[in-house]
Amino acid sequence: MSRTSVNQDEPAVLLIDGRCLLCNRITIFVAKRDKAKAFRFAMLQSSVGIRLLINGKLSTHDYDTFVMVQDGRYYTKSDAALRVLRRLGGWWRLMYLFIALPRAWRNVVYDFVANNRYKWFGQTDVCMLPSPELIARFIEDGVQVEGTGELPDEK
Repeated sequence: MSRTSVNQDEPAVLLIDGRCLLCNRITIFVAKRDKAKAFRFAMLQSSVGIRLLINGKLSTHDYDTFVMVQDGRYYTKSDAALRVLRRLGGWWRLMYLFIALPRAWRNVVYDFVANNRYKWFGQTDVCMLPSPELIARFIEDGVQVEGTGELPDEK
């Protein structure tokens, strides 16, 4: 479920698995390198995350995917990961060259890591203790970020 354009002016929202230690590390990695504050974050399991998944017609029960939402478009798996690296700029931008590989090939590698992430990196039921700066970049209920579209009401 990927599209082609990315508006570099609006913040993108990264939906991450809140139980996954690898995903938590990726969030910290992105936030530290995101000098332009081009990303906001939400957990897939949160009410905001679930509403964004519903809005994007994505599964609300499968947390094996990394999702980037920008300008009303939803990017998943390797498409999302490569777009994040491109937006970080610098040398990370070069990783975007892998977008030229067929999505099916890229997602085989992505799925292999996603399916083993708990075994390799662990999982937690305890929320990470992010810095105040990182906390400010998480989306909470009632906060709308441009480009994510209107959130449907909870049923």
